[in-house]
Amino acid sequence: MNKIAVQNLDVTGLLCPIPVLRARRVLDTMKVGERLRVKASDPAAVHDMPAFCTMAGHKLVTARQTGSIIMFEIEKGDAE
Repeated sequence: MNKIAVQNLDVTGLLCPIPVLRARRVLDTMKVGERLRVKASDPAAVHDMPAFCTMAGHKLVTARQTGSIIMFEIEKGDAE
């Protein structure tokens, strides 16, 4: 059984557009199918991260908010 590689990115305390830019930078170094877990606190990330995934060709696997923390899991897509 193949295990999916997962990286973590903590961008709590950073405001738009930095969380998306940091996520893009990490995803650019990853292979298709690998996953990135992003921990954010900027309320704008609720809208910005899904929009980024759609535009960049990545799959937003999960998005959940607990209090002021928003967790995203993104699967690297093959669109360049």
